[in-house]
Amino acid sequence: MKLLIVEDEPELLDTVVRYLQAQQYHCETASTYEQAQEKMLLYDYDCIILDLTLPGGDGLDLLRELQRQQKPTGVIITSARAAVDDRITGLELGADDYLPKPFYLPELSARVAALVRRRHFQGTNLLRVGQLAVDVPARRAAVADRPLNLTRTEFDLLLLLLANQKRVITKGAIAEHLSGDAAEQFDTFENVYAHVKNLKRKLTEAGAPNHIRMVYGLGYRFDPEPAA
Repeated sequence: MKLLIVEDEPELLDTVVRYLQAQQYHCETASTYEQAQEKMLLYDYDCIILDLTLPGGDGLDLLRELQRQQKPTGVIITSARAAVDDRITGLELGADDYLPKPFYLPELSARVAALVRRRHFQGTNLLRVGQLAVDVPARRAAVADRPLNLTRTEFDLLLLLLANQKRVITKGAIAEHLSGDAAEQFDTFENVYAHVKNLKRKLTEAGAPNHIRMVYGLGYRFDPEPAA
């Protein structure tokens, strides 16, 4: 899952990033209002961890911008502000959760995981599509109880497809999800083709039907009903 962490305290930002990366999250960062605004509008994230007091602006205004853009991004506010009005305003503007500083990193991780479950996986940790079963927090996948040996990138791709079943995901969106800002440096989508091909091969070799379909000129779609 892809996160944006908006925090202006360098030491705290580094600590949060290292902890969440160890939990297998792909983390991008912003330390000013302007950086956060640019990334939030250009890219899609599964969750934004948002500090409110930022150089150059107020985090609540970033929430207002997200609301105007109608971006379906999960947001957890982390702030030292004690005013109840700020908490209420943040939640009314679309934030999913509010975690006051100082906070424990395991609690932050648990709240991120809960938010992702609610938004993408109907609140469950175990996803099942036919013979395919995916344990999200354990990062394990199996077909008919036979474990799949997936790389980190292949597992992330599988989760992305499962979270967007029946919807076409463009090649650009897949590249951005898997590589973050670095996706802009790619001239072609050869890396996307390779990861999709490897994932489909491993699923097929394990006995799973063909759920992943290419939509010519656009990208890929995961269909719960396998192709004939």
